[in-house]
Amino acid sequence: MEHSLEQQLSLHLKNFNNKIKVLNQTGAKDLTLTAVEARNIHSEIFELLMQIQELARVKKEQANEVITVQVGGGKF
Repeated sequence: MEHSLEQQLSLHLKNFNNKIKVLNQTGAKDLTLTAVEARNIHSEIFELLMQIQELARVKKEQANEVITVQVGGGKF
């Protein structure tokens, strides 16, 4: 994961990311989360999905936007 992206993560996702790093470094086969950790991660992921959906909606609206350009020759 890119360093600047890590800085933008929420506390819960940073903690989860750190647990995954340790898991990968140690070669562990299991990852255990408390119920609170799981709920917090679930909440963060759901919020991110809602933001992605909103961005996609805005992008689609912008793509459908009609731009009218009028060119006048004046007294030419």
